[in-house]
Amino acid sequence: MLLTHLHMHSCPPWISRHTHFSSITRNSRRLMPCHFSWIKSSAFHAHGLRAHTEGRWEVDSHSSDIESNSNTNKHVPENLGNEFIWMEKNNSSSQGPRAKSMIQYMPLYFILRLTHTKFVDMMIKTVQAILPNVLQTLRATSLPLACVSNPLNKPKPLHLDVSLPSFQDIRWSLARLLYLFNIQLERNVATFFVVLLIACFSFVLMGGLLFFKFRGSKHSLEDCLWEAWACLCSSSTHLKQSTRVERVLGFLLAIWGILFYSRLLSTMTEQFRNNMQRLREGAQMQVLETDHIIICGMNSHLPFILKQLNKYHEFAVRLGTATARKQRILLMSDVPRKQIDRVADNIAKDLNHIDVLSKSCSLSLTKSFERAAANKARAIIILPTKGDRYEVDTDAFLSVLALQPIPDMASVPTIVEVSSSKTCELLKSISALKVEPVENVASKLFVQCSRQKGLIKIYRHLLNYRKNVFILCSLPNLEGMTYRQIRHRFQEAVVCGLYRSGRIYFHPNDDEILQQTDKVLFIGSLQDTKTPKAVTPNGKEGKHEFHNEEIHEKDVDYAIKMSKLRLANIVKRPFRSGSKASDGNLGPKECVLLLGWRPDVVEMIQEYDNYLGPGSVLEVLSDTPLNDRLIRGSGITGHSKLKNVRVSHRVGNPMDYDTLKETILNIQHSLKNEDIPLSIAVISDREWQLGDPSKADKLSAYSLLLAENICNKLGVKVQNLVAEIVDSKLGKQITRIKPSVTYIAAEEIMSLVTAQVAENSELNEVWKDVLNAEGDEIYVKDIGLYMKEGENPSFSELSERAYLRREVAIGYVKNNKNVINPVPKSEPLSLELTDSLIVISELEGEQPIIL
Repeated sequence: MLLTHLHMHSCPPWISRHTHFSSITRNSRRLMPCHFSWIKSSAFHAHGLRAHTEGRWEVDSHSSDIESNSNTNKHVPENLGNEFIWMEKNNSSSQGPRAKSMIQYMPLYFILRLTHTKFVDMMIKTVQAILPNVLQTLRATSLPLACVSNPLNKPKPLHLDVSLPSFQDIRWSLARLLYLFNIQLERNVATFFVVLLIACFSFVLMGGLLFFKFRGSKHSLEDCLWEAWACLCSSSTHLKQSTRVERVLGFLLAIWGILFYSRLLSTMTEQFRNNMQRLREGAQMQVLETDHIIICGMNSHLPFILKQLNKYHEFAVRLGTATARKQRILLMSDVPRKQIDRVADNIAKDLNHIDVLSKSCSLSLTKSFERAAANKARAIIILPTKGDRYEVDTDAFLSVLALQPIPDMASVPTIVEVSSSKTCELLKSISALKVEPVENVASKLFVQCSRQKGLIKIYRHLLNYRKNVFILCSLPNLEGMTYRQIRHRFQEAVVCGLYRSGRIYFHPNDDEILQQTDKVLFIGSLQDTKTPKAVTPNGKEGKHEFHNEEIHEKDVDYAIKMSKLRLANIVKRPFRSGSKASDGNLGPKECVLLLGWRPDVVEMIQEYDNYLGPGSVLEVLSDTPLNDRLIRGSGITGHSKLKNVRVSHRVGNPMDYDTLKETILNIQHSLKNEDIPLSIAVISDREWQLGDPSKADKLSAYSLLLAENICNKLGVKVQNLVAEIVDSKLGKQITRIKPSVTYIAAEEIMSLVTAQVAENSELNEVWKDVLNAEGDEIYVKDIGLYMKEGENPSFSELSERAYLRREVAIGYVKNNKNVINPVPKSEPLSLELTDSLIVISELEGEQPIIL
């Protein structure tokens, strides 16, 4: 049996194919590629097939019947019509044997040709009959669950779309992949750095493998990888390559290395810039500070608060109570950090005792306060940043709620500026926090200062740490002493009252015993906070070494005798307390012209009604429409809620000369020549608290000077001529030009109060009582209420006489100069009846005693 190995496209050995032969030209014997197939035959057996470089196929065959020692080559001529095989010997033989061999193989060829044709036809028919059944069987076996529900087990085609995706789909998928990569890159620039590293190591690996393949066994794989890395790192390394392929690989690696390092440098620069931007914004920065003060929000109160904190820390450094050379203040706001830094730099450039840090973040998120180290802060101040009073209280409430989940917040005082007393109660009800709400009573403060000349200067004095301020001291060594003993023992400070159980008492009884948890309220310098000096009964100074047995019975009798003598020299006042304008304590009858309008004017009207007596008139002149005023007033301006003041409204521009002149003349005619004092108060006609107040100050100053000019021309006597001005420099400049006018910076006073409460949260109750019409206020009263003409009492004597009127004397006014906490207190004072005494009192005026 002869088997011929002639290959053609790896066909099955039992399928016979027609043979295509190469063409041969007549001039030269040129061999073309030909195709062969496996043919089963017993005639001959082929052993190998080799390709020669001369362009012909060589077949080595051996026959069992024909014994020959020579190698034969089969050549297929291209132009031969009848298909036969040329047999050529490698050695140069004659034509006779060659023809003889061909004649011997001719019968075999015809037999194979006939068998091949029939076999091919039979196989084609067999495949056509079997192929459909095979395909159906393959489908059924590949999807065994496709026909579970079919009881006859007849599979149904699923008609799956196995076509290649379109060019648009491929393009969209690539765009989607790039989009996801860009999102990740936007979130973190380091993503591109990781991609660059992966691509770099991939090029090194591929380059090393290619070097290893082309170099063979000359170099190890490690050396090839290192060579690839050298080409990528140093572009000159590829010049050392010897072969052409290695040079091309080195050149490609060098180009990629240049691109890699350029992109790596730009990525690292961008990552550094991104980190610096995050540090500038401060949102992700963790504050590692202790004993710092956090101020949340920015408004017109911020400059005054920072200045007040700077003064306080200056004195703390002098007294040795400061824990650091500079007080760290963290300013937090939801505006961009550049804006915060710009505002802070403008304010704090001249403040040498504070260091202001900034942080841009949300003030209603707990994470923001955790990153600010709120639980390690000395105090937290939350300032309003909205104009509407309801938004102010809502934002403050959300900020306080954000502080609640932070642990260890019970010891950190949180000072919150709110617009309503009801909000104060709500904030205090939040557990696990030490909240000290400061009600913004700027409108009430404006009313107080507009009715008393010089009162605004007294408030500034009491809020200036360089002068005399309110001080709360705990004196455990004085436990068991009476309040009268305490009042007489301190000569460098004024004893104002007792702080007990979270409340302030300005007028405790003389026999009240000082308890261990009580604190004494002083007015004095900060130097007296550590060791306030006291005076013993023999006149010598000591430090809290007093006992009840030191006061003998004769001293009590002497005190009673002196009280009777003092009562003869003072104007008595009612013993019982009451409101400022109650039935038994009627206030003065006045006429007030209010120039301007804003929402808190309603509170001002209520405050005027608390202080003024029946028959008083308040007229409002503003260009605000009347409907807006009545809607905001919501009935408050009606007679049902106002007991003593009659309110009238006039629409017009306060800066118009004719309109203002007509309004003043109408007021004069309505008074019908009654001797009723007239006061003119100018307020800002728009909300300037959150913006730049300079424009509002200019308008207020112009209206004030215009009103003063009209009154002088008409001969109208004005008792108080005041204006609300924020800029103290502008206000001082106006008062120097026109001494008859007064400027009131009510918002500045409220800012200083907030800063003082931040240093000592217990002072919040003191200022709440002082600035509230229902509590004790500061009054400048005539000295004739406390002395008679020709007397020269000392300040200690005046203090005792004021105590009999249930008042606390804190200073006096002489020649239009305020003297608060005079030292020494035992020396006689040369006061005249035109001078005044500064007292903390509940009532105003010289009401007679009521039995």
